[in-house]
Amino acid sequence: MVATVAQCVLLPVLGIVIGLFFLGLYRKIMARLHWRYGPPLIQPVIDILRLFFQGGMSHGAVFDFGLVLSLAGAMAIILFIPFAQWCPLQGSGGMLVILYLMLLMPLGTALSGGEAANPNASIGISRKLILALGYEVPLLLILLSVMSYYSTISIVDIVRGQQASVWALFSWPLALPGIAYILILPAVLGVRPFDTTTAPQEISSGPLVEYGGKYLAFEHIIHALSLFLGISLFVNLFLGGAANPIVFFVKILVVFVACVCINAVFPRLRIEQAVSYLWKWPTAIAFLGLVVVSLVK
Repeated sequence: MVATVAQCVLLPVLGIVIGLFFLGLYRKIMARLHWRYGPPLIQPVIDILRLFFQGGMSHGAVFDFGLVLSLAGAMAIILFIPFAQWCPLQGSGGMLVILYLMLLMPLGTALSGGEAANPNASIGISRKLILALGYEVPLLLILLSVMSYYSTISIVDIVRGQQASVWALFSWPLALPGIAYILILPAVLGVRPFDTTTAPQEISSGPLVEYGGKYLAFEHIIHALSLFLGISLFVNLFLGGAANPIVFFVKILVVFVACVCINAVFPRLRIEQAVSYLWKWPTAIAFLGLVVVSLVK
């Protein structure tokens, strides 16, 4: 019981630390690719500490509640996704609960940004919800394939099944769902070519335009958590998770660096182009993968 409580406290903190490290590493890698030196790795931490000491304005109770809802949803998901051998809520619903909780982050952002009544925020929110709808369809097919193949909704059992045989990505019945997940992963993380939600050059960072001070600091924390969660889910479902935290961190780091390289190469898609892409190739590949899994089982 004490170990479970300790994990419930430690995992969200660990997720925030790793997520902030990823944000700092993202800036450093992008700067080097642009032939610049870039800010220090701890720059996101410096920014958050600075923002907490600045004044911020609330636009009402719903504005505050939306931010709390997004943060609470992100922290709750961490407790259901294995970090190596740590998964304090492994017996409380598995993948089905994760699917529901994943909706809380965009919903909270929509509630908070909508209360601000800024046109740029409204455009960003509509793009975020449309993009979420775009990748949720292939993601659902992918998860159905994995759960059907391993005959369980428990993500811990899915990881154990891979560790006992071969990673799902290299298991031929799940190769197609794995490829589909790779194709939608930048959309799940919100990096280019799917960074239409913020798009600073177009809509002044969209939902973030009315955030300042501690509100913007909490939004940065939520972004850091979402990066950690999106990559951790992929590693657990298709790369076999890990037996210890160091191996798990190395796996999510490799996947993150690959996503940053994609971000550096591709231009931003328009929202209609993004949804058209997500509902075309990834969805078709994921559906074909579900058919293959059904035939094998």
